Amino acid sequence: MSFKVTFVGAGSIGFTRALLRDLLTVPEFRNVSIAFTDINEHNLRMVTELCQRDIEENGLNIRIQSTMDRREALQDAKYVLCTIRVGGLEAFATDVDIPLKYGIDQCVGDTLCAGGIMYGQRGIAVMMDICKDIRELAHPDVLLLNYANPMAMLTWACNKYGGVRTIGLCHGVQHGHEQIANVYGLKKEEVDIICAGINHQTWYIQIRHKSKDLTAGLLEAFENHPDYARTEKVRIDMLRRFGYYSTESNGHLSEYVPWYRKRPDEIKEWIDLGSWINGETGGYLRVCTEGRNWFETDFPNWMKEPALEYKSGRRGQEHGSYIIEGLEIGRVYRGHFNTVNRGIISNLPDDAIIEAPGYVDGNGISMPVVGELPLGPAAVCNASISVQRLAVEAAIHGDDNLLRQAFMMDPLVGAVCNPKEIWQLVDEMLVAQEAWLPQYTEAIAAAKARLAAGGLIPVRAYEGAARLKVKTVEEMKLDREAAKRNAGEADKGKERAVQK
Repeated sequence: MSFKVTFVGAGSIGFTRALLRDLLTVPEFRNVSIAFTDINEHNLRMVTELCQRDIEENGLNIRIQSTMDRREALQDAKYVLCTIRVGGLEAFATDVDIPLKYGIDQCVGDTLCAGGIMYGQRGIAVMMDICKDIRELAHPDVLLLNYANPMAMLTWACNKYGGVRTIGLCHGVQHGHEQIANVYGLKKEEVDIICAGINHQTWYIQIRHKSKDLTAGLLEAFENHPDYARTEKVRIDMLRRFGYYSTESNGHLSEYVPWYRKRPDEIKEWIDLGSWINGETGGYLRVCTEGRNWFETDFPNWMKEPALEYKSGRRGQEHGSYIIEGLEIGRVYRGHFNTVNRGIISNLPDDAIIEAPGYVDGNGISMPVVGELPLGPAAVCNASISVQRLAVEAAIHGDDNLLRQAFMMDPLVGAVCNPKEIWQLVDEMLVAQEAWLPQYTEAIAAAKARLAAGGLIPVRAYEGAARLKVKTVEEMKLDREAAKRNAGEADKGKERAVQK
């Protein structure tokens, strides 16, 4: 069996390597064509070298087409896996640091809140170019599998404006599923779930074990867990207030809603600094910075380690390879996918990108009707969907008024800032990210003039309620295994390069 799979943003070393392993673990896929493309030649070379070594040591006769020419990589591709991070760490730092001046304390900043909205503005501009290349060059039945954040915004733009059939993929549902099984002392495969909502705000609305409904007892189980009671305080409190557990980590969830990060003196009550993902200020930016620095230093050692084994027992949980396997081979796969709603969740808007259970086989991707979400979870999702819709339209049309409205409607930004502060914040972020926002040329010129005119609202030098120092390479060398794990966490399918 032969078809072409193209990785756009292949410079994300751990994620690209793992996705490729998952794909080539399928016995029927030993003759597929693989293409890697990235805008960072150095990263692309390292990833290609490492992955090509894995392929050869597993006895496969596949030669990766590695090119910085995206159009060349997309020629005849039937599946495109997108893992870009537009602006790299340079832009990401402004997503975190500028909002802090206005009191907006984010842990991640890649989905909602000030950072997520701006990340979407950068990403959508590039995704429209990628979609144009796909339409012109790829296989007629091409499927774009998007792993890049902000997941809902990018997937929304690709489907509505990009003209390319796009499914968004995330691993949040799998991780929460494991937690739920853990608190009940069960194996994950013994616990059946229905999880529905929007990406990073998906809710486990039904949990069953051997026909017994476990949903009602979940709060007590989490409250009594020795680790989660400490590390998942926000998620547990949302479960307490809304009746259902949400997919995303403590740090992520805390910045999507208005209640847990709006008062600096209260933030530490809701987070745990044992891991960045539990709520550390700028935690993901720190981890990504350390991971990049460590990988640059440690890459020669990666090449000395054993190759990844392409065996079924080593296959990961990411949906991408299973979707391709289902479509090409006909093996049935059940997962949770991000797609245009169209009535799947009846009390969320039809045009929104929802995340819900789906099935894949040789007939295609089927999304059963979930029906209504419980009213509370639906209300939380609808607040975020309003922000997403405004942000998508702003990015497509270069409309900074819609962009400012998205900031105003964002739950945490609106809880912390007044309208005048939001207007100035958006001006600052537009100017700081000018290199990646071609659709905002006129708005950025006007923002520069306003900022230069003076009379600005005072801001503060604020590091956040719970920010940790970025470790040096020398400090990371003291615990190489921890540094390597950290590099893996930092590489969740995001392009490291700065988009030019």
